[in-house]
Amino acid sequence: MTHLFTHINQDGKANMVDVTDKNTTQRQAIAQAYVEMKAETLALILNGQHHKGDVFATARIAGIMAAKKTSDIIPLCHPLALTKVEVELVAEPEFNRVRIQSLCKLSGKTGVEMEALTAASVAALTIYDMCKAIQKDMVITQVKLLEKTGGKSGHFTSQ
Repeated sequence: MTHLFTHINQDGKANMVDVTDKNTTQRQAIAQAYVEMKAETLALILNGQHHKGDVFATARIAGIMAAKKTSDIIPLCHPLALTKVEVELVAEPEFNRVRIQSLCKLSGKTGVEMEALTAASVAALTIYDMCKAIQKDMVITQVKLLEKTGGKSGHFTSQ
């Protein structure tokens, strides 16, 4: 089976996909990321003792803002009128990590996978930024698309 990259034209050059003739559909994407850290770092966050303030609130807002700016930082993404962005952060002390899950929605001609991935990634980067003075060896891991609905390609769920 031949797979063609949609962002490469017949001359092999990168270009933005033309979505003019695509149908407008309800679209949704859910992405995740994890930030692994020492138990002591996670405890500071959860106990509200971090000297920079509320880490989860800051990461949540950063993720939401990033989703809205995705087309500004990823060159071939279309600017989208997102109708919903959620970023949820859940501490998993049994694994010494924070799980981040983002949800993006819209009614449009192109998907919101990149926006959901950007939201989760930037929320994770924000946690790292706020905690790097305490711990520099945190690990951002498992950034991936969990699910997407809508559009010509239909429903996708990560295995």
